[in-house]
Amino acid sequence: MNNFVEDFLKLEPTNEPPQKGKILISEPFAHDIYFKRSVVLLTEHNPEGTVGFILNKPVDIDLPDLLGDFPDIEANVSLGGPVGRDTIHFIHTLGPLVPESVEVLPGLWWGGSFDALRLLAESEMLHSQNVRFFIGYSGWHDGQLAGEIERQHWIVTRTDCQSVMAEDVDKIWQKALRDLGDKYRAWGNFPENPNLN
Repeated sequence: MNNFVEDFLKLEPTNEPPQKGKILISEPFAHDIYFKRSVVLLTEHNPEGTVGFILNKPVDIDLPDLLGDFPDIEANVSLGGPVGRDTIHFIHTLGPLVPESVEVLPGLWWGGSFDALRLLAESEMLHSQNVRFFIGYSGWHDGQLAGEIERQHWIVTRTDCQSVMAEDVDKIWQKALRDLGDKYRAWGNFPENPNLN
């Protein structure tokens, strides 16, 4: 890449520290199969490490195929990350209707009682606007994420419940970039291989 392109693609720190309820936006040429052009919602961040879920890696799978006898409802299912790929997680906007959930943003909760979630699904109260499922999760041990941010693999920024629960998951990365301003808005249209015209 020439100097102009390198300068254009250089991340400018947002001075936002990583914490629960914020998102990580990947730099445009990450080569990792999971994190390439991804947006990760952080649901836990403490001195021991960080947990989050990739918001824009949808998979085409029916919930009964994933969860056995769970009702077949319309809901987004995504790859949450490379850790615990045999585990299922969820975020939702149902709050106290799902006991034991943890609020990560105003109006947005992580996890909780799966039995309560099943009852809501059976009562036809669960749909794609109020729940999202993830296969696996993203995890960083103490200091690992800070190192990646310092090496400019991620931009840390704020988000809101509506953006996280957006149904058009394929456009979440581009929208997150647009929200950061003019410089990053152009990244969404940049080719994955900058040497190609």
